[in-house]
Amino acid sequence: MDESRVDAYLARIGVPRPAAPGVEALREIHRAHLMSVPFENLSIHLGQPIVLEEDLLVAKIVDQRRGGFCYELNGALAALLTALGYHVTRLAARVFGGDRRPGLPFDHMALRVDLDEPWLVDVGFGAFTHYPVRLADREEQHDPGGVFQVTPGGEYGDLDVHHNGSVEYRLDARPYELMDYLPTCWWHQTSPNSHFTRSLTCSRLTETGRVTLSGAKLIHTVGGEREEVTLESDAEILEAYRTHFGIVLDRVPVVANPPVPTG
Repeated sequence: MDESRVDAYLARIGVPRPAAPGVEALREIHRAHLMSVPFENLSIHLGQPIVLEEDLLVAKIVDQRRGGFCYELNGALAALLTALGYHVTRLAARVFGGDRRPGLPFDHMALRVDLDEPWLVDVGFGAFTHYPVRLADREEQHDPGGVFQVTPGGEYGDLDVHHNGSVEYRLDARPYELMDYLPTCWWHQTSPNSHFTRSLTCSRLTETGRVTLSGAKLIHTVGGEREEVTLESDAEILEAYRTHFGIVLDRVPVVANPPVPTG
C-alpha cells in the first residue's frame, strides 16, 4: 500500500495516522474498524466473486465502502497495519461448531501483531472482542465485548480462544500467506453446506451495541436488549443498507441456497 492508500483507509475508518506503531494506536484502529466496516457476506448473494488479493480487498473496503467476511476484513487490515509499520502474521483458525468440535482448517483468518508482546487482532468474527487480546496471557481478559481467554488447545501448540466461557476457535500458531486461505474461501462462497451461502448478514458495532440486517430483519441490540423489525419492501431494505452501513446497492441480495427445513 502506498501512502495515499494508507491515508484513504484511515479516513474510511475515521482514525488519524498514528505517530508510531504502538499498542494504543492498534487498539484505536481495531475498534474504529469494527465501528465503520461491517461484517457482511453480501457479495456471495450478489454473484460477486471474492478474490483474495490485497489490492482488491482494500479497494472493496476503501473505494466501494463495503465490508466483508474474515478473509476480506482481516486480510485488508493486515495490509494497513503492515504499511503502518506493525509486524503482522496471518493465522488460520478452526471454528468450533454446535457440536463443540473444531471445524475446517483455514475456516477463519485472524492476525497476530507483535509489539512488546503478541496480540490477537480480529475484526472479522462478527460480535467478538472490541480490542486486541493478549495472546500470551492465560488469564481472563475483560473487554466491552465480553470476557476472553486464550488457552492451550490440541496437541500441536495450538491456542483456543474463549468468549464468555465458550471456546470460539482454535488458532494454528504457524504463519500463513493470503493464498493459503483460497480453497476454504472458495468453499465458503460456493458450498451448500457453508452457512455463508445459506444466510444473509450485514452487521457492525455501534456506540450503544450492534446493528444487524439479516435479510429483511433489522436488528438493534442495545445494552443486551434486542429490538427486531421486519422490513416490508426492497426499497426499505436498500435504504437500511445505506443508512446503517453506508452500503449502496442497486438490488437486494437474495439467498440462492436457503437451508432445507427439517422435521
